Amino acid sequence: MVFDIGNVLIRWDPHPAVAAEVGEEEAARFLTAQDFDFLAWNHAQDSGRSWSDGEHDLARSHPHWHRHGLAYRRNFDLSLLGPLEDNVSVLHDLARAGVPLFGLTNWSAELFPRALERFDFLRVFSDIVVSGVEGVAKPDPAVFDVLAGRVGRPLADCVFVDDSPANVAAAAAAGMDAIRFSPDEPLRPSLRDRGLPV
Repeated sequence: MVFDIGNVLIRWDPHPAVAAEVGEEEAARFLTAQDFDFLAWNHAQDSGRSWSDGEHDLARSHPHWHRHGLAYRRNFDLSLLGPLEDNVSVLHDLARAGVPLFGLTNWSAELFPRALERFDFLRVFSDIVVSGVEGVAKPDPAVFDVLAGRVGRPLADCVFVDDSPANVAAAAAAGMDAIRFSPDEPLRPSLRDRGLPV
């Protein structure tokens, strides 16, 4: 089993982190701005760019959003809203049953240690492929090559869970049995249908 982490095991929302310094209204403006794509900017850090470089680029290209971007990293812990308890329960059931568990997450190398410090359940993974460490992020096919080397078995033998349609499609293209997780649908039945002990 291979799990994404953000919004599959840990709820993530950048709004509280930004709002901690600039206020609720300014945070909403920043995250929905027509002239700036926060998710794309954040993805560059998830793909290996340093936060200092990302913030420098933001100051140059969108100076009016610079303090908002700084606020996100400074208050990053506030963006981690807590575990998705049902999915964490599934994770523990799989671990108790001896199912090999791996993580594949889009997360910056600099900020991922915060999650490791805060969420003990991440220790059940045999290994976690962190995109920022590897310098390549989902849905780039290259990250699945990295994963294949780390799990030590064909990806066709792996079940993958992610909340992003693009990432699920990329995993399927890499040969994985890929499930899109939605908070509206419990994960457990899909895994039981595949014969997993949950």
